[in-house]
Amino acid sequence: MENIYGFNHYSFFTEMSELATQNNSFDLSLGLPDFDIDHRLREYLKEAADLNSHNYEPLAGNPLLIKNIISFNLNRKNSIRLQENEVTVVPCATFALYTSLKSILNQGDEVIVIQPSYYTYGPSIFLNGGIPVYYDLDNDFSVNWEKLQSCISEKTKAIIVNSPQNPTGKIWSESDWNQLYSIIKDQEIYLISEEIYDTYCFDGKEHYSSFLHPDLKKRTFCIFSFGKMFHSTGWKVGYLLAPEELTAKFRCHQQYISYSANAPCQYAIAKYLEVFDPSQNQILMQKKRDLFNELITETPFIVEQKAEGAVFQIVNFRTISKTMTDVEFSKWLTIEKKVACLPLSAFYNSRQNSDYVRFSFAKNDDLIINALEYLKKYF
Repeated sequence: MENIYGFNHYSFFTEMSELATQNNSFDLSLGLPDFDIDHRLREYLKEAADLNSHNYEPLAGNPLLIKNIISFNLNRKNSIRLQENEVTVVPCATFALYTSLKSILNQGDEVIVIQPSYYTYGPSIFLNGGIPVYYDLDNDFSVNWEKLQSCISEKTKAIIVNSPQNPTGKIWSESDWNQLYSIIKDQEIYLISEEIYDTYCFDGKEHYSSFLHPDLKKRTFCIFSFGKMFHSTGWKVGYLLAPEELTAKFRCHQQYISYSANAPCQYAIAKYLEVFDPSQNQILMQKKRDLFNELITETPFIVEQKAEGAVFQIVNFRTISKTMTDVEFSKWLTIEKKVACLPLSAFYNSRQNSDYVRFSFAKNDDLIINALEYLKKYF
């Protein structure tokens, strides 16, 4: 199904999950956690409900939340020093992406999208009058900087980067940000950096934010999600980091679109940040990644690279089928083998096939074990 912009409609993602439900399959297709939030976060939300926190918060966000976002980032291993006028609380990451683009794009401006990527990027560019220019990662999902540079034209206005990346699990290092800056430094090109899986970096890797780069920071909209961080996607609260000048442009548009984000949830998140230990997040999700990867070795699927971060694992399925497209294979696996996944081609603008599917390991351990045991039994 396509929408008016010619892109795969988001319903394909929900279609696979619905297919899993219809066929009573183990659903590893979407990155929606099926485990509970921290009980303390729940208690802070109850506390918020008993307070007078049911009116609009300021446009920038709850003052306590902004203060605690600054403290949280200052206390990270790769510490980010922030000023109040560089932080804006937003309803969600998709809103932040859309509004960042609205803040900088003129009709006909080009925006480079690094593929595979999340499905919202292209439509958000079109809705703001821009033109997406797609750059495909190499076969090992690494960046070829010369090829990326060849996508840049005099019309290029922005580049969208996602790290840790959905769906590949790749993490951008300080060296990657330096490389990016070297190819855009002589043009007025902005960076929209989606870093919503920032607390999920594995095997000793640390998240390195684009906002740490002293020169990139001046032209960066950096997006984070409390929904992803706290497994509370329905709360719809995230935050944006941007230099003062870009923050002003962003808020100018925000005031006419959403104004502010969910007030009780902002209070609860502000209080929870005072006790939140991100290392526990990392440990929890790495254990799930390791569990998934240990069990999938007992099936015909091939893991070519373990996810460095985020909550997804890409696997090669070609030892199972040489002829099916990845879409056909994903539907077959969901219906016939009772385990749901997503085809990698769904993360490209116009690709019809690939050798890979994506599984989510942001699930209860029992679901991961049962799904992989089922695959082991029936392959």
